[in-house]
Amino acid sequence: MWEEFLLFIAVGLAAQMVDGAIGMAYGVISTSVLLSVGIPPATASAAVHAAETFTTGASGLAHWRLGNIDRGLIWRLAVPGMVGGAIGAYLLTAIPGEAIRPYVSAYLFLLGLFILWKAVNPRPVGAPPPSRVAPLGFAGGLLDSIGGGGWGPIVTSTLLGQGATPRYAIGSVNLAEFFVTLTISATFLFTIGLTLWPIIAGLVIGGVLAAPFAALVTKHLPAKVLMVLVGCVVVALSTRGLLKALA
Repeated sequence: MWEEFLLFIAVGLAAQMVDGAIGMAYGVISTSVLLSVGIPPATASAAVHAAETFTTGASGLAHWRLGNIDRGLIWRLAVPGMVGGAIGAYLLTAIPGEAIRPYVSAYLFLLGLFILWKAVNPRPVGAPPPSRVAPLGFAGGLLDSIGGGGWGPIVTSTLLGQGATPRYAIGSVNLAEFFVTLTISATFLFTIGLTLWPIIAGLVIGGVLAAPFAALVTKHLPAKVLMVLVGCVVVALSTRGLLKALA
């Protein structure tokens, strides 16, 4: 019991250290670990999003107080993201866990490859302003709820790839994620409920402990190195999940 609780504190701490340093991967890492130990996809996604409600709230507040916010961009992302997140969470709860597990693991595998690709492909210079923001928010929310992660890698990376100012893109995506995560958690609460409170508490405690140190990591370890590490871990865990599901 205590060993498992400490494990999830460590998972939350590691995930938040990475997420705080590069603005993505908390949900991807946490969900990959939960799936790898046999937790059903819907339950894993529900637990991760419940924990993320606290971590994204703290992160979004910090960005708001530092002025790293584009108010227009926030709501263009948050509203469609909330709709997509609610739909994805409902669909996930309506499908048997064993039936959806291979697809979720495959999605996380591709997401891991995407993170690796972003690590070796710099943001284009002189790119046009971000476009198709609402569809991006909807897709990010939908895939985030189904896969248990992906909002940061999909939305932040796309905005930066389109040429958005990093400071405002990362800050706005973080604050918008709070509303998306809150909607997803509420959908899970009213459908399958939230039962894995020791896991949720562990992820929250680890995330809160890691938050103050994430900025220090950024100073000493390049984001590219972190993204490569994240991509490799996610690919490895999702591969294990795929092999287990297809066995």
